[in-house]
Amino acid sequence: MEEVPDVLIYLIVFVLISFSALFSGLTLGLMGLSRSELKRKAEIGDLNAKKIYKIRKNGNLLLTTLLIGNVAVNATLSIFLGAITSGILAGIIATILIVVFGEIIPQAVFSRFALKLGAKMAPLVRLLLWIFYPVTAPIALLLDKVLGDELPTIYSKQELIKLIEEHEDAGESDIDEDEERILKGALTFSDKKVVDIMTPRTVVEQFRSDTVINKDFLEKVRNSAFSRFPIYEDSEDNIIGLLFASDLIGFSPSEKTLKEFTLRKPIFILESESLDNALTRFLKTRKHLFVVKDEFSSITGVLSLEDILEEILEQEIMDEKDKHADLRAVAREKN
Repeated sequence: MEEVPDVLIYLIVFVLISFSALFSGLTLGLMGLSRSELKRKAEIGDLNAKKIYKIRKNGNLLLTTLLIGNVAVNATLSIFLGAITSGILAGIIATILIVVFGEIIPQAVFSRFALKLGAKMAPLVRLLLWIFYPVTAPIALLLDKVLGDELPTIYSKQELIKLIEEHEDAGESDIDEDEERILKGALTFSDKKVVDIMTPRTVVEQFRSDTVINKDFLEKVRNSAFSRFPIYEDSEDNIIGLLFASDLIGFSPSEKTLKEFTLRKPIFILESESLDNALTRFLKTRKHLFVVKDEFSSITGVLSLEDILEEILEQEIMDEKDKHADLRAVAREKN
């Protein structure tokens, strides 16, 4: 080593520190990227993710390659530093150079720009994987057998909602405020029950089956904020049909009662039913209004498709006839 010029030694030390920084940064940057997230980004057309996923999908082989390379470089660096100085001073210099320039700085940079830098370094990493393969392949295979495959990153509903909020709050995401609201509503509506959003019976406009379809009745229906009305016989818990306001278009006043009129068949749903099941039933039956019953078969209200859409959108849908945005609040006031 004494015959090697000092200038060349300094140059070699610089090159070794650069490789140490590269290995350290790549280890943190690439291994810190979720394989499942990279695959997802690659599938939607992210070119950087595509380049990295090819080398990241075999995680243990990549990790082993980068760590062996880093250890080899740092060991060689210590040898050449010993040629420049010796003893405690050599140890201090080696520690400072490796920790600051070989670990802290590169890891700080790669942790922030892992996707971009990793994509640029992908060809070099593939070369390193090929060079070290005879040594790293058996180790990686053993790790695969012992530890198993990497588990995909799975988020709970609450975590997904938090991610959506963070994306919208960041200001750089393409998710706007309205999309955030709808996404959160879609993720949470299935946790709620029919009873949580139904229109209570106390504010539902309904009629007796012996009601005469006269001029006053037709005018009342025309001015109503509702378009569908439960029709009951004897007791309000005995719903025999539904009257659609549209069915009365062109109908002349008469002495005919609602019982004699052609009513729509009511569909009942329990108030304990989840909203996602209720939505599925709406889609299957092609209906827009269900009559809600409790566990004792008593009528407790009605549920419309609009109610579920409002829950998903997290916003009241009102038309020109609506007088109240929240009929549940009106029901509470009545009580």
